[in-house]
Amino acid sequence: MRHPTRLGGDTLVHRLQQMLADRGLDQTPAGPIEDEPRPDEPGHPAYHRARRAEWALARWQTATPYRYQQATATHPQITAWADRAIDDPKRAGFLLMTGPFGTGKTHQAYGALRRIADAGPDRYEVIATTAPDMYALLRPGGSDRGAEYELKRLMQVPLLLIDDLGTEKISEFTEEATYRLLNERYNECRPLIITSNLPPSDPSGPDLNEKLGQRITSRLSQMTTVVPMGGNDRRRPASGGAA
Repeated sequence: MRHPTRLGGDTLVHRLQQMLADRGLDQTPAGPIEDEPRPDEPGHPAYHRARRAEWALARWQTATPYRYQQATATHPQITAWADRAIDDPKRAGFLLMTGPFGTGKTHQAYGALRRIADAGPDRYEVIATTAPDMYALLRPGGSDRGAEYELKRLMQVPLLLIDDLGTEKISEFTEEATYRLLNERYNECRPLIITSNLPPSDPSGPDLNEKLGQRITSRLSQMTTVVPMGGNDRRRPASGGAA
């Protein structure tokens, strides 16, 4: 019985090489190898930025009331502040929006937080609260974990929004808690967004200095971008419109 002939060896390789040479294919240079990931593939910076943005936006939605789920920052000073917080949170400072009720302060504040999330930062942690809710949490019995725990959490969270600061009646408790919070964030250069219906100073009526005290407004003045918000109350229908 004959053994099967083995294909291969130098003769077969030589014949294949000769066939390629006869057709001019033996000198064809190798084409480029596309081994770099595309923007929609793991390994590409754009891919990972998009995944971080998805995660950050989910956290933003969790912290944002339903009414402001579509909030977008449009005011130039506010978007500029948000961009600084994206580039380098430690140089963003505080952002204070002042103005009457219904001028869009809270909408712009949540919009600024959304703009930061949409950039896909390496870390995105945020607490958003109103001043009355914050003080209620910090009072004795306001939290099962204790006032000091809650205050430390507000001091250390990377992004913090305090809405309606100045609506509470000033007391030794509120002044001390607010000063400790602002002073810690000031010293550690952590971004903070504040909205208030009171102006920083107003000789004709109450202002933040009167409501919060000199120590607090002094801290605010040292690293705060103040954005006055004017215009009509957006919560009220226009004259002659539907109720």
